[in-house]
Amino acid sequence: MAKLTVHDIQGKETGSVSLPDGIFGGKVNEAVIHQVVLMYLANRRQGNASTKTRGEVSGGGRKPWRQKGTGRARAGSSRSPLWHKGGVVFGPHPRDFGYSLPKRTRIAALCASLNAKYQANEILCVENIQLTEAKTKNFAKILKTFKLKGKVLALFDGAGSEAILASRNIASLSLSRSIDVNAYDVLKNKTVLATKNAIENLLKRIQ
Repeated sequence: MAKLTVHDIQGKETGSVSLPDGIFGGKVNEAVIHQVVLMYLANRRQGNASTKTRGEVSGGGRKPWRQKGTGRARAGSSRSPLWHKGGVVFGPHPRDFGYSLPKRTRIAALCASLNAKYQANEILCVENIQLTEAKTKNFAKILKTFKLKGKVLALFDGAGSEAILASRNIASLSLSRSIDVNAYDVLKNKTVLATKNAIENLLKRIQ
């Protein structure tokens, strides 16, 4: 059975958490990850790009010149898409790009993303995070102890309020809860820093 080592905030090993073999240690399902990440990215799109058709551009009410006898091509409006400052043909309009996938698919992608992080040794589990003062420098020492660089996803279920307050000012760290985290959150960060309580809650959610 796969196991995840648990450390204290000083970096010493204090135990381990058993991980289900059906989820961790096997082949990473990249196809389901790709499918779900596309959904999350599509749901993040604003979809507010907009252009005006020939009927929405101001002006152009008068016929530029008479139909016949001028030697020029016939024209009914100066706001034709063929003209400068005319309307746009088949341009973008505000729309919702969001869509949803089944819950089982989203959970499968979360399992696959966690498996990828586990195999890359990029999941760090700590027994608990308790600080005496809510100061950023105190939390920065913890990151320095574990030599964490790059973006870090923090799952602090059961951690003290001082630790949560102290970590908010660190730009490379994003806070989340085990009940809210998804595959995209896991993959866009280099390392997952989680309390033992958060790992146990996460395992209950994905099993």
